[in-house]
Amino acid sequence: MYHIKTWEDYLTAYEHSVAHPEAFWEEIATNFYWRKKWTLPLECNFEQPSIKWFVNGKLNIVENCIDRHLQHYAQQPAIIWEPNNPDDAHRVISYAQLHEAVSRFANVLKMHGVYKGDRVCLYMPMAPELAIAMLACARIGAVHSVVFGGFSAQALSERIQDAGCKVVVTTDSGLRGGREIPMKEIVDEAISNLDINHVIVYKRTGKPVLMKSGRDVWWHEAELHAQAVCDAEEMDAEDMLFVLYTSGSTGKPKGVVHTTGGYMVFTAYTFQNVFQYKPGDVYWCTADIGWITGHSYMLYGPLLNAATVLMFEGLPVWPHPDRCWRIIEKHKVNIFYTAPTAIRSLMAEGDEWIKPYSLESLRVIGSVGEPINHEAWEWFYQHVGKENCPLVDTWWQTETGGIMISPLAHITPLKPSYASLPLPGVQPVLLDPDGKLLTGADVEGLLCIRFPWPSMLRTTYGDHERCRQNYFATFAGMYFTGDGARRDQNGYYRIIGRVDDVINVSGHRIGTAEVEDAINEHENVVESAVVGYPHAIKGQGIYAYVICNHSPEDESLTRKEITDVVVRIIGPIAKPDKIQFVTGLPKTRSGKIMRRILRKIAEGETTHLGDISTLLDPSVVEDICKENKRMM
Repeated sequence: MYHIKTWEDYLTAYEHSVAHPEAFWEEIATNFYWRKKWTLPLECNFEQPSIKWFVNGKLNIVENCIDRHLQHYAQQPAIIWEPNNPDDAHRVISYAQLHEAVSRFANVLKMHGVYKGDRVCLYMPMAPELAIAMLACARIGAVHSVVFGGFSAQALSERIQDAGCKVVVTTDSGLRGGREIPMKEIVDEAISNLDINHVIVYKRTGKPVLMKSGRDVWWHEAELHAQAVCDAEEMDAEDMLFVLYTSGSTGKPKGVVHTTGGYMVFTAYTFQNVFQYKPGDVYWCTADIGWITGHSYMLYGPLLNAATVLMFEGLPVWPHPDRCWRIIEKHKVNIFYTAPTAIRSLMAEGDEWIKPYSLESLRVIGSVGEPINHEAWEWFYQHVGKENCPLVDTWWQTETGGIMISPLAHITPLKPSYASLPLPGVQPVLLDPDGKLLTGADVEGLLCIRFPWPSMLRTTYGDHERCRQNYFATFAGMYFTGDGARRDQNGYYRIIGRVDDVINVSGHRIGTAEVEDAINEHENVVESAVVGYPHAIKGQGIYAYVICNHSPEDESLTRKEITDVVVRIIGPIAKPDKIQFVTGLPKTRSGKIMRRILRKIAEGETTHLGDISTLLDPSVVEDICKENKRMM
């Protein structure tokens, strides 16, 4: 693997990657097993957009994740699984065992009519079988669409329909902290009106579930008839690997499409260099596989580097706030990659939960999902890393596929709350709203990327025009990230946050329109407007302004009812933290809601709101401010 080991290496590599980007990525790509080498490194048209990396190259990503490691790493642990209940035994799965399990389940999928190009929905908890199912799909060329286990039946149904999945893989139920999630029941409700060929059910808890004859099959029973050998399907570098749904500024989630070759090259390269992974390291990423971090840095990136991955089913503070530190000490974790939300939650529990545990095995700590605030950065660095572990504050997105801006552990000088410098091969720029390039130091603007990189999204599933409009139409010849950023005198980037109507809740993007659509389903709601506001634990909370048909007789009850509707339609992750009942919303004469004003009020600012004279009814703002103060 292309390994950057010193600061001088970084400077040389970055200069080379900008001057000769195609040659740079070709050099990295040669480290993998290709059945047929590419004929052209890159075909690109940002206008359409049409991006193709390693044109005509043939490969299978699972051969690179598992098969090629068997000669030297067959008995090395690939996955260490730590279950939800700390009293239950953990599992260790070697690369040889993973190879057999993936091959066997790949044959199960084929026995149930799944072949190259078919879409398979995976709705599962954080059990090793989720990783096995993903790799099994990729082995036979099927496209996996993992849906986070916290989503509701309706949200799951929408994603199954949009991707055109023919098979769903799930469990009887899932465990998360002190809760048991009825996953099979949720699947049954989600597909009640859909034409799904088969539902394959892994028995995780033994909870009795209904099994529909002819459609539903138990995982363990199906495997009895499956061989442990399955040839990997030959894939084109641009064949689809997976669809992953993420919220946008409209009410409909968009399916981000990633393809095989470029995604493989980029995730492997970034994992190796950001974390400075060494053979034998135990690596723990706390992300759920239902999000992109779980795809790229809990599964594909580490396995491509023959790493040992720790997979955790539970919650960081359950059953006690020492759970993370207990796991790190137990398994001698070397690299710990988590989210600012988890860091703030652990910080709030107090330092006394850390003190009994030896964290001496840690060599690198990392942050992902949202910009990390200075206080959380310092606490994580001092109390967890003991000021000996570099904190890699990584910036990237579902759409980028992998880490774009980050320190390289033990190489890049750190600056708290700054994502620091771009990785070699990544060319960020800052633009003003008119598209003018902002040069020099101490500037703030819109973050864009001006040259393609291998793991960038190729399209949004079934709607290429949406992809073009969202990411490539704003600024010609640029990928627009939707984030604002600041660049300091050393060229370090600090990510400010979203500039569109998307809220970053606990590191997960939630579209305001999606939440508004759900709120508006309540029978007494006429209209709603949702904005983000600073939240001590989650980074951003959801603040909802709601207009009702008639004033609620019991505001607390109505708030609960609205919250229940949101949970039913989307899931618990999208429930509003605050709901304020209003008689009107600040709108322009053209009918556009002035969210800038609503954000300021949600943040507690009710006096310096800027010019409101252009509003259709400026008095609405005064009423909202008065009610906001009453709620406080």
